Order: sequence, then C-alpha cells, then structure tokens
Amino acid sequence: MPFREINSKMIEATVGPGQKLFSQRGAMLAYKGEVSFTPNIQGGQGGIASMIGRRVAGEATPLMTVEGSGTVMFGHGGHHIQVIQLTGDTLYVEADRLLAFDGTLQQGTMFMGSQGGVMGMVRGQVTGQGLFTTTLKGHGAVAVMAHGGVIEIPITPQRPVHVDPQAYVAHHGDVRNKLSTALGWRDMVGRGSGEAFQLELSGNGAVYVQASEEKL
Repeated sequence: MPFREINSKMIEATVGPGQKLFSQRGAMLAYKGEVSFTPNIQGGQGGIASMIGRRVAGEATPLMTVEGSGTVMFGHGGHHIQVIQLTGDTLYVEADRLLAFDGTLQQGTMFMGSQGGVMGMVRGQVTGQGLFTTTLKGHGAVAVMAHGGVIEIPITPQRPVHVDPQAYVAHHGDVRNKLSTALGWRDMVGRGSGEAFQLELSGNGAVYVQASEEKL
C-alpha cells in the first residue's frame, strides 16, 4: 500500500476492501470515504506476546487498525515524515517513530541484546531507545517520523557507517550494529553522552539519520 507524500510533514494513504494498515494513535488528520479506526490490542501483527514484551519494558506504542474504502491523511506533532519501501527485507525502528505502515508487513519485537550482545543492551540504555526495538518485515511501505528531515546512507561491507546514536532513526538489511566510544575515557570525564559514543553499522543495507539529536 503506497503512501503519497503531501508535504514533508503529511502523507496520504489509500485503503481498499480487504486491505488494512496500522497507524500510531492520534496520527489521523483527515479522511475521505468509509474508513474505520479501531484500537489495536494485539500489538499489531506481532501478536499478544510482542505486546506483552514491550509492556513489561514500558516501551509499547498504541496502534490503530485502519480499514475500509477511502483515503486517509496522517501526520503527528509536526514531525518530518520519511516513507521507506521494503522489498522483502527487515526494517529495525523504534516504535515511537512509526507513523503508519502497511498491514501486509509482519511486525515483531527484538531484544536489543540479540543484536550486538551486551553492547546492544548498553546502546539501548545510552541512547535512551530502551531494550527492545520494533521489526517490520516483508513487502510494503512504512512511514517513520524524525526531526528536521531524514537522509538515507548506504551501508556496505567495505564502508561501515558511524552514526550519532541520538540521530539514528532506523535501518534495514543485513546489518550488524555495535556501540563504540569515540573518545578516550580520560577525554570523557565531565562530558555528557553526546558524541562520546558512536553507533557503528556494518554489512549490507541502509541507515536513516535525522538532521537533529533531539528525541521525539
């Protein structure tokens, strides 16, 4: 289900019979046609286990199921919106950055420690992104939110990418991540986390970086 960008902060989605999409609650701005919005208590397509896992960690983001026949306009908080097309791979993104996504995508929850071991957990704590992240897999469109716009940076085995953890939005592909210190421990004395840590992503895929270090 394609999303049409109205401007940098609004998108429009077309819903047809037999189709559905999920959106963050409160993200609907306007709609035309016979469209219904239902609170999703199953945690999207991740099922009840996915929802419970995030509830325990206090990281759940309420979703709405959107169905019917018509067009819906989405936006939230005046944030910039980036539409990402998935072609069978997996997108890793924080739940609170999801604006809307195609109902055909398979949603799941990944424990940060499983991608980067202990450093994955450290990354979650240092960046404030928590211990879990949302995964979306399959063929379809995802609309994510960011501050100040988003740039897509390719990741290749020959050229890993280093990202300020606070500017990280999402990534997709066969990508490994780890947190590394950008400064020596002596240099870090008296500093905030800031740029003392870098998120290193390697493999094949792409990372989406926002033009700000501000959290949503």
